[in-house]
Amino acid sequence: MIRFILVACFVILFLVLSIPLLIAEWIIGKFNMDLKNRSSLAIVNWAFRCCLFLAGTRVIVRGEENVPKDCPVLYIGNHRSYFDILITYVRVPRPTGYIAKKEMLRYPLLVNWMKNLHCLFLDRKDVKQGLKIILEAIEKVKSGISICIFPEGTRNRVNHTFMEFHEGSFKIASKTGCPIVPMTIYNSADIFEDHLPKIKKTTVILEYGEPIFIKELSREDQKRIGIYTQNIIKERYFKIKDEVEKGY
Repeated sequence: MIRFILVACFVILFLVLSIPLLIAEWIIGKFNMDLKNRSSLAIVNWAFRCCLFLAGTRVIVRGEENVPKDCPVLYIGNHRSYFDILITYVRVPRPTGYIAKKEMLRYPLLVNWMKNLHCLFLDRKDVKQGLKIILEAIEKVKSGISICIFPEGTRNRVNHTFMEFHEGSFKIASKTGCPIVPMTIYNSADIFEDHLPKIKKTTVILEYGEPIFIKELSREDQKRIGIYTQNIIKERYFKIKDEVEKGY
């Protein structure tokens, strides 16, 4: 429970003590949005790294050279833990917005930082609102902001399984031409979700696959881009699992 208390206290203190920073970021955004984007990225990266340190989380990163640095991308990953957001966000090379559930809007200060980071809030029960969010994400990418989405739609609560990847998520890439970067996240639920409310010292593997350009795929794979991308992530996931179990 000590790690849980440390992380919880840090998050609360950060949110409260960062109120002056939020005000400063708001002022900076009035004059220089690019500077605001970069400073918000740096501040939240620092906070997330502190949380991972306090949680005792060691992240092994593979394939980071596959992430394009000169253009926005659509990150697609499997999702087992709240910590997936922290694990992946500290690696992004440019401003990146995450598509989050609308319930996050109820948390003051946290939601302010999320909006600073270009996060979008999805009502999973409202199809029309979901389409609107996808259109907003497309505009974000066109303006140079990367987008990260976990297309299973929610955290998968069953170890070593995958839920359906919702095809609508991939319109962000098909409509903008941006590359899709598949992310395979292994063992993140062992940090917290597998033994609530305890936070456990854990090693997580984050692997980036080669970027996918939809227009370069066959017509059939373009139609089934969700399945195509999931198969890449799933294949890497079980190879990592096999390596870990054999002690490589």
